[in-house]
Amino acid sequence: MTQHVLFIVTNAAIIGPHNRKTGFFFAEVAHPFEVLDGAGIAVEFASVAGGWTPYDAYDQKDEAQKTFFESKAFRRLNRSRKLSEVDTADYDAILIPGGLGPMVDIARNAEVQRAVARAWTTGKFVTAVCHGPCSLLGVDLGDGVPFVRGKKLTGFSKKEEYDYAREDVPFELEDALRAEGADYASTENWQAKVVVDGRLMTGQNPASAGPMAKELLAALRKPA
Repeated sequence: MTQHVLFIVTNAAIIGPHNRKTGFFFAEVAHPFEVLDGAGIAVEFASVAGGWTPYDAYDQKDEAQKTFFESKAFRRLNRSRKLSEVDTADYDAILIPGGLGPMVDIARNAEVQRAVARAWTTGKFVTAVCHGPCSLLGVDLGDGVPFVRGKKLTGFSKKEEYDYAREDVPFELEDALRAEGADYASTENWQAKVVVDGRLMTGQNPASAGPMAKELLAALRKPA
């Protein structure tokens, strides 16, 4: 039986006081897509507003990115489903890629929080990479306890943000995750790091997107 993963992608094209161009970080969709699609996993796309999803940092020299850019899947991504019309319980996993865009429209968004909670409480995998873990902030499973409290995870580090977009982001992701009680860990800037805590899988930065997807694929392939 075919398994399905839902990517929840940003609609935000600009961020911050300097109107910095942004969107989803292209590699963080293209690399997981390559891993999952190549293994026969069906990938679908949703966004908060539905429709067009702006992107950032496309590199045509990266074969996985170029292949995705020229694919029918990329066309489907730009006709993404509206998240409010999707039930994440219908999927085996959700994946929230980063880029700076999620810090605008995914962080602390009630619809995203409901989608994450719904996926988790119905036994699905919840995965996010780079700034994507901002989707976990404020998630409440009904007990008043922050979803991330006590959970091992990673995300774009404060050290990385310092040289990248400190003046553009509305808050430091690492600080916000720690403030809600997450057991946050990171490695050197821009080096791959994936943290697996049961059904929660997170990657630190763009280099972590493919490795995180491989962890998800391995988990999906395990017999029930």
